[in-house]
Amino acid sequence: MADELVLGSARGRMALIATVAASAMASLDATVVNVALPHIGKDLNATVSQLQWVLTGYLVSLASLILLGGALGDRFGRRKVFLIGVVWFAAASVLCGAAPDIGMLIAARVLEGVGGALLTPGSLAILQASFRQADRAPAVGAWSGLGGVAGAIGPFVGGWLVDGPGWRWAFFINVPVAALAVVLTLRAVPESRDPHASGRLDYTGAALAVVGLAASTWALTEGGTRGWTDPAVLAAAALAAAAIGAFVWRILHARHPLVPPSLFKSRPFTVVNVATVLLYGALGVAFFLVAYELQVASGWSALRAGTALLPVTVIMLVGSRASGALAQRIGPRPQLTVGPLLAGAGLLLLTRVGPHTTWVTDVLPGAVVFGLGLVTFVAPLTATVMAAADPEHVSVASGVNNAVARTASLSALAVVPAAAGLSTAMGADEVTTAYRTGLVIVAVLAAAASPVAAFGLSPKVRAPRSARVRHCALDGPPLQPDPRRCPAPVPAGLGASTA
Repeated sequence: MADELVLGSARGRMALIATVAASAMASLDATVVNVALPHIGKDLNATVSQLQWVLTGYLVSLASLILLGGALGDRFGRRKVFLIGVVWFAAASVLCGAAPDIGMLIAARVLEGVGGALLTPGSLAILQASFRQADRAPAVGAWSGLGGVAGAIGPFVGGWLVDGPGWRWAFFINVPVAALAVVLTLRAVPESRDPHASGRLDYTGAALAVVGLAASTWALTEGGTRGWTDPAVLAAAALAAAAIGAFVWRILHARHPLVPPSLFKSRPFTVVNVATVLLYGALGVAFFLVAYELQVASGWSALRAGTALLPVTVIMLVGSRASGALAQRIGPRPQLTVGPLLAGAGLLLLTRVGPHTTWVTDVLPGAVVFGLGLVTFVAPLTATVMAAADPEHVSVASGVNNAVARTASLSALAVVPAAAGLSTAMGADEVTTAYRTGLVIVAVLAAAASPVAAFGLSPKVRAPRSARVRHCALDGPPLQPDPRRCPAPVPAGLGASTA
């Protein structure tokens, strides 16, 4: 392809920065809001259940539409759909920051999720489709690593914003980031699409996914407060089951389904997505629980709570490259087996946090072990998913993994706080008891991914060989690639292709 990008070139760097900026904007938004929630609740007089919907409203629209977003990019142009998503996300962020009450904030967050569904699969697919073959794996690795760091520093940025100009700036800050992404995309990113796309898009399948996910999330969220035998909860659960069943039937029988069933013929693709359900179900609620406990029960400021897990960021920065190189040498199975166990152990250590917490003794040990777990398993996760998909379906494969991760996160956010009693907890002691129960649940959930990888993946599974080739520097002339001295950057995105 004549217009292929080179990673060491100016256009290549601009394209990489554009996709990183957009995906990092979505990732930062998700993590920053966790820190801002107690202040949002106080300012807008919102209940814990309503605050859950600030998170789940965004995740419902993101997860339910992300498959359609990937398909739209493959069909009508990845750059075009990506740009629409970035602008949409920025506009919805302004509505979030200006929301006068909790209802308007939740509605704006739903709109924000729509923008995220358009930009997230496109950010990765652009790299896969636009860069020359030798630079694709390094570009994806750099995207994932930088995106992962953005997600990890989100609590710190959120704390600084909330304690400084206020929680509304957690949303307003997205505007300049989106402007940067738009300018660089227009200047550097070539248009690409699936040349084999034919027939009409599966809008029926997309509608079934939206209905199934929205109804199941509402039932899971409201079941804890209304009661699981409440007629409205039962009706929503029945609607969800019917819609999800119809969606599965449609992708198996439709002529042009939203998700090609052939993707799941790849054993690594299927196994890693199952592991993603468990891992990101745990991660989706763990950061919320820790931030909430430190501010509500321990009385910490938003900035202090946001920086409490800073060791996780440092470990990811220091260890990502080595973890990625190791995964290429020995295959993903060992790290996808050990990493979840370490993450679960770190979450159990974080149950020491309580009303009279000290950072060194109660937070630091758990943060270090948790960070070691993350840096161990996130490295091979994205690479394994993307390597298992054929080039024509790269956007859909990214969308599937993102949908799986987001659905798992929102399901955990809907279920775990209610199951642990956090939704009705009053006072520091009750909140701490519920927090510790919730962390035990998510620790078990994370650790359960270990046997899935251990028994589901073959020892012969390897990262794609092209992942062993990269340029050692992004800011100078390309160097002679040497896989021994210059391993590929690590796919460390916390969004499982992130966000």
